[in-house]
Amino acid sequence: MKMKLLTVAMLSTLGLAACGSDNDDAPPPSSVVRSVEFTATPVPATDEERVTTYSKSIAKVTYQDGRVRETPLSYSVLFSVKDEIAEVTGKKYPVGQLYDYTMAPLLDPMGNPVVAETPDANSLLDIDGKLFLVTHYEYDWILSDGSVAFTTPGWYTRMPMSMTLSEIAQASDGKLTATTVRPIDFSGVNGLWIPCFGSQTPWNTHLGSEEDYDLIYNPLDSGNYGTTTSGLKALRELYFKGEREANPYHYGIIPEVTIKADGSHGVVKHYAMGRGTWEQALVMPDSRTAYLGDDGAYVQMTLFVADKAADLSAGTLYTAKWNQTSDQGGGSADLTWIRLGHGTDAEISALANSLTFTDIFDAVEPVDGQCMAGYTRVRAGSSADECLSLKPGMEKAAAFLETRRYTALLGGTTEWTKMEGMAINAKDKKLYMAMSRIESSMTSDPTEPANHIRLPQNKAGATYTLELKSGIGDTQGNAIHSDWVATRMSVEPALLGKPMTADGVGNTADVNTVANTDNLFFSEKMRTLFIGEDSGMHINNFVWAYNVDTQKLTRIMTLTAGAESTGLQVVDNLNGHAYIMSNAQHWGDFPSSINADLKARLTPMIDKFYAPVGYIGGIPGL
Repeated sequence: MKMKLLTVAMLSTLGLAACGSDNDDAPPPSSVVRSVEFTATPVPATDEERVTTYSKSIAKVTYQDGRVRETPLSYSVLFSVKDEIAEVTGKKYPVGQLYDYTMAPLLDPMGNPVVAETPDANSLLDIDGKLFLVTHYEYDWILSDGSVAFTTPGWYTRMPMSMTLSEIAQASDGKLTATTVRPIDFSGVNGLWIPCFGSQTPWNTHLGSEEDYDLIYNPLDSGNYGTTTSGLKALRELYFKGEREANPYHYGIIPEVTIKADGSHGVVKHYAMGRGTWEQALVMPDSRTAYLGDDGAYVQMTLFVADKAADLSAGTLYTAKWNQTSDQGGGSADLTWIRLGHGTDAEISALANSLTFTDIFDAVEPVDGQCMAGYTRVRAGSSADECLSLKPGMEKAAAFLETRRYTALLGGTTEWTKMEGMAINAKDKKLYMAMSRIESSMTSDPTEPANHIRLPQNKAGATYTLELKSGIGDTQGNAIHSDWVATRMSVEPALLGKPMTADGVGNTADVNTVANTDNLFFSEKMRTLFIGEDSGMHINNFVWAYNVDTQKLTRIMTLTAGAESTGLQVVDNLNGHAYIMSNAQHWGDFPSSINADLKARLTPMIDKFYAPVGYIGGIPGL
């Protein structure tokens, strides 16, 4: 395949030779690492570089005894979504193939397989000495004729989605190979809707996500309601084959995938963690506390504290209030937490099965921006205001099935935009949170019902640092039983995006700074925050390494033009090797600012159907 061959050829020529260190022999495994730093991968300068995913960086590992080891990084592809290696009942299908509830392949209007060109989260897990990889597929971008799937007349704006489970072999030199790939069956939990970023739990399971912005029911917003009905139609007609209706309260729920050494696996959805447009859920080192990032505009920040360690099936849900202290440098605030309620998977799923929106709320439109007595005006998940009245006895249903609206009713903040990935720095008790863009609901708007967040617009976004503490109570004065509660939120200067006037190729943000931060992962051993971009402001998106001690930001990989960096996970030591898992989705999806001549040259060089699942290798085990 032309593009794949070009990628391999480029990787062999783009500076991946050893860097001339005279101490290339690996120190003994017992050596203690003092520091890890990286050299920078330059911004692509040629057309060939712009259409290739590669690294020119070198990892420099300094050990406590003073010895130094330098090794070049390289990007390796495990498989592409179009590779026909996924096995279902003895047949081979493309890895990104989508399926209905009987695991029969979905077909597009041309009668060809629907293949998602959007690999997202990765979890590389060591299960009793065997390696497995869980991979998300977020949405279907293009149909088999190259038309954009969600704007094709007569087709569906979104599709029921999939994850795959791969068995991974590791060679003595560290090379990883996918020996088998098979789709995970979600029929037992009503299917899967838009899985985005994910995480790995302290007890070695995969924690996924569901972005259900297509399924948030708003009877007062005709545009939003049309999207909701379209999403439910896709589930009913495609996933359930017209045999049953789809229930929106079954989506926007955090799924957990448990894997056994024999490859068998189980899937549950944790209704107790609330419902939202979840980009990611991340569990803290106590195995009880979890943060959930809500993607979109007018969204909330959520904290879940489980009753028991390593068990997310029951717990207490909290929502944040932003108490602004500054509007400079991305803004800062003190955070307070409002208790939403306690619930279990069993009781909330039962409510989801039996209730509708109108069972929980009365909703009417504001008149001249005001609500009649007995109603509260909220702006939650949509720019359209609602006047809501909670029906008697529906507090728990509202807290867990309409988490965003209930947040607004109780005075919490529903003004974040594009809340993306998170990462935990356990040693310093800091949580990093990506806000891909600071705009719309995060800017000051006196017409908003609350207007808690009042920041200057920054379309290049920021990565926020949240300080975590113990002994914190909620707004009612009751203890939050966690040592990992966020109390303050701000931005380190190096992690604030820098918009600019378009340069010659079409970049509208500084290429030497992160733009539209998305995936995050923190390596405790490297003391480094890794950042993947989802930017329409960089022609080529990048993967970055930010050392939290030296505050040095380094570009370590560049992606094929138009592609988004996804699947970020760092494995510090796996049998003597470290890995940075990294995927790329929607190759060639150029931002509108791209130079027209450049676009014309690059377009025929990129295979838009090729989206790789892979990893950055070359770092010794730490």
